[in-house]
Amino acid sequence: MPKSDQRSRARRGQQGGRRSGSGSGRVTPKGAKGGREKDPGVASGRYTPPIPKDMRRSPPWFGPVLLFLLVAGLLIIVLNYVGVLPGGIHNYYLIVGIVAMVAGLVMATFYR
Repeated sequence: MPKSDQRSRARRGQQGGRRSGSGSGRVTPKGAKGGREKDPGVASGRYTPPIPKDMRRSPPWFGPVLLFLLVAGLLIIVLNYVGVLPGGIHNYYLIVGIVAMVAGLVMATFYR
């Protein structure tokens, strides 16, 4: 028998690769849950009521500000490439435009 085969057989414990024990490979006993066990039928006692429909609405200024940021960001980027903005073409204008557009997109995710 070659040495590598002997080593691997010694590592496996001379059982030909089978595990000892029940054979299922479980580490924890069947049915045990890793921490404290809870009864699924018992409520937690901390009820949080849903938010009322009238509270879910965005303020009236939210939509126009959202659209302004998106359009202003796009306009700043386009005007920078055209070279119309004061000071010529700068990366700072691109950064300001991208930040405005990202702020508009983030606001859009919170719009209701």
